[in-house]
Amino acid sequence: MMIDSNRLRFLCCLCLLQYGFVTLLHAQNQKVIDTDFSKGQLTNIQELKYNDLVKFHGHSCDGLLEGMQALEVGLHILYPDGIVDRTNTRIISRSSPCLTDAAIYLTGGRYQYNTFYVTDSIPGMYILQRIDNKRTVIVNRKDKVKPDIIDIMGKKAIAKELSYSQLRKLKRLEEAYSRKLKKNKPESNFIVKLLYNYKWAPVLNNSFIKTDIINKDVK
Repeated sequence: MMIDSNRLRFLCCLCLLQYGFVTLLHAQNQKVIDTDFSKGQLTNIQELKYNDLVKFHGHSCDGLLEGMQALEVGLHILYPDGIVDRTNTRIISRSSPCLTDAAIYLTGGRYQYNTFYVTDSIPGMYILQRIDNKRTVIVNRKDKVKPDIIDIMGKKAIAKELSYSQLRKLKRLEEAYSRKLKKNKPESNFIVKLLYNYKWAPVLNNSFIKTDIINKDVK
């Protein structure tokens, strides 16, 4: 009896899962709704995947993946049906290039429209607010999720104290951490808390250091 190729692949994957040879990686994506043209109506539903965010940001890294996972759990509280209205959401992000790019891309927030700003004074990674009902949440990484060595070496990298080989080691550590994140559901890595009566008060600060480019000429 002939078995088509799709069925054969399915049976192989089933066998691998049964005997523990495959570790499932959780999908990193977010469904959003936008207007359908420049003067249009709110009807355009689409799915944003992590690979799309990578292209927007420039590279894949642990910080970018953290940003997407943290936003997934936070946005789910604001939009429990799973579809994020990017015309009805505003966000405050810490100044990491990875976190800010994830914030802008997934929520549609922009400073010039009073829906996005950056500060390192918030006690978390993000503060998200749904504009129509003012429901607000703060999202942070759970304790002991991220290896301390990454932040220790990261601070040295920002201070330009790492050699080329040390920077490569840091990259390997971040890649291993990214694999760990992908193996867990986002809610097991990040925690969300409601903020009551939160007042949106944007500030402008353009003096943050773009930390992901400061070592670009290290040989």
